[in-house]
Amino acid sequence: MPKTSDPLTPTPLSVVNAGKGNPIGIFDSGVGGLSVLKAIQQLLPAEPVVFLADQAHVPYGSRSLEEVSNFSEAITRYLLSREAKLVVVACNTASAAALHYLRQVFPETPFVGMEPAVKPAAESTRSGVAGVLATPATFQGALYASVVERFANGVTLLQHTCPGLVAQIEDGELETPKTRLILEEALLPMLDKGIDTVVLGCTHYPFVIPLIEKIVGPDVRVIDPAPAVARQVGRLLEAYGLGHPAEERGSLDILTTGDPQRLHELLPRLLGESTAVKKIDWGAGELGEADF
Repeated sequence: MPKTSDPLTPTPLSVVNAGKGNPIGIFDSGVGGLSVLKAIQQLLPAEPVVFLADQAHVPYGSRSLEEVSNFSEAITRYLLSREAKLVVVACNTASAAALHYLRQVFPETPFVGMEPAVKPAAESTRSGVAGVLATPATFQGALYASVVERFANGVTLLQHTCPGLVAQIEDGELETPKTRLILEEALLPMLDKGIDTVVLGCTHYPFVIPLIEKIVGPDVRVIDPAPAVARQVGRLLEAYGLGHPAEERGSLDILTTGDPQRLHELLPRLLGESTAVKKIDWGAGELGEADF
């Protein structure tokens, strides 16, 4: 399964300033992190969650790593102000830019990040050729280079940044001709070169898995990292003794720095449910509640 975090070396429990009833904090540049939220809710339904979509800055993939790191630090500070007991960086770009840094700045906070699933692709490929779909910043980051160096020996990785795909998904355009064209431009040349595995290196991309599967056919495996991320969250909560014991479903707060109505309208399609979306604002590099 994809590795989603550093080896488990929990901080002493007395250092973690959190309780079992505190929420899990999850953030992404936009709606992509909802794929991770959905997997966490399925595996850990009792856990309360605060999900933050930084749609004022979406997409992160075309931004500098330094800029994404600054956004990630400010968002983490906000989630910790909401008493998050664990933070999920549900964004491959933010994980590549900031995960190591966040662990240094917030040593008392457990983090789970995203890592391109190169290892399971390398282990399962029969043809020795796998495709990786991710943003430019993910491909440029040290995290991606590290997993390729560790796990991709003897495997050919074909990469594509799928320009415009994140914007299509943010607009809810999951199966339109334009979205299909973007994916075909990425995947058809890969198919010609013999891929039998596709790695989704952006949390937005699981929302177009049905379209990807139509293009690549039944003999190509598509790897969605979200379930493995949810399992890692569960392992960390157990290790820290922070799992929520309640039987009822946990609360869910969804926040955006963008248009809350627009996100609210997308939730039934992307999350399978509808809930209120709250607006928060950026100001002087920090996040705060909107004035309405």
